[in-house]
Amino acid sequence: MEIKKSPEADLQNRKGLFFEIGLVIALAAVLGAFLYTPKEYRIEQVVSNVVVEDQQIVEVTRNEQKPPEQPKKVEMQVVTDILDVVTNDTKITNDINFDEFTEDMEITAAPVEVEEEVIEEDAPFIRVEKMPSFQGGDLNTFRNWVQGKLHYPQIAQENGISGRVVLSFVIEKDGTLTNIEVLQSPDRSLSEEAVRVLETSPKWEPGMQSNKSVRVKYTLPVDFQIHN
Repeated sequence: MEIKKSPEADLQNRKGLFFEIGLVIALAAVLGAFLYTPKEYRIEQVVSNVVVEDQQIVEVTRNEQKPPEQPKKVEMQVVTDILDVVTNDTKITNDINFDEFTEDMEITAAPVEVEEEVIEEDAPFIRVEKMPSFQGGDLNTFRNWVQGKLHYPQIAQENGISGRVVLSFVIEKDGTLTNIEVLQSPDRSLSEEAVRVLETSPKWEPGMQSNKSVRVKYTLPVDFQIHN
């Protein structure tokens, strides 16, 4: 048996009407929400237990700078010799008493000791009329002789030490070589070897000044070079 629905009881036919009613209600709710303005309430909280402290205002003052002290004035007494111009008949007095002196008194002067200045007349010359001669030559001849007599120190050779030793010496009146001094040296072993050779020097022909033998001072460079 087939059941038939009444067209008035069928809700599908009223679906569109219910949808429109829902939209109207929703729109009315939104408008009402915008139009509703709640009253504003302001709550003021009064704090009664606040203690206000009085602050003392301190006036800021600048430290006054003391003016610079004036330099102390030092008074100096200047003593000047003043010459008084007098005439010939003016009597001059002084505090010297001449009563103890008589005409028969013999006056002698005490000797004054004068220290004699010692003048070193034997100081060596640097240049003279005739310079000393070594084996018929000059200083270069002596230098070549020294270079040929040198033995390179083993310790300096092992450490690769080389350089120039500068010495000074004096040729005496008798032609001997003295007063050897090392002026410059890269190593002690090199300077000791150079001094050793100079000490074995033969006699020179001395220098002459005014036909007299004089002492002459020389400066000599000696080179030490390692040859590979």
